[in-house]
Amino acid sequence: MSLNQNELEALRILWEVGELKPAEIEAQFGWPIENATLRSVLVNLVAKKHIHRRRQGKAYYYAARLPKATMLQIMMKMVSRVFSEGSSKALVAQLVETGDIKPSDLKAIHEAASGSLTEKSKRKKVS
Repeated sequence: MSLNQNELEALRILWEVGELKPAEIEAQFGWPIENATLRSVLVNLVAKKHIHRRRQGKAYYYAARLPKATMLQIMMKMVSRVFSEGSSKALVAQLVETGDIKPSDLKAIHEAASGSLTEKSKRKKVS
């Protein structure tokens, strides 16, 4: 799965705001983008099945197909496969070694992981 910077920005906007018309997406863009370029980006994202569009009257509305968290999981699996033989643990270790994750960030990561494990165990007990 390859996504360029403009495609990622369009997805970010749709995840944050929800369904929008192209002009509304353009207004939210983090940098100037030509209308024709944006329309090409949207066509590509529809073709890649990352977003869908629906027509209402004369206007088209675009929305993300997958939740942001699902796309993050897919992309992180791909990154870990490329950089750390598929190991998330090795990927995090590499990020710490390169300074992309600071030792002070590890506490927040640990707390997030602990909370995630607690939620999973609660769901298993309810099932």
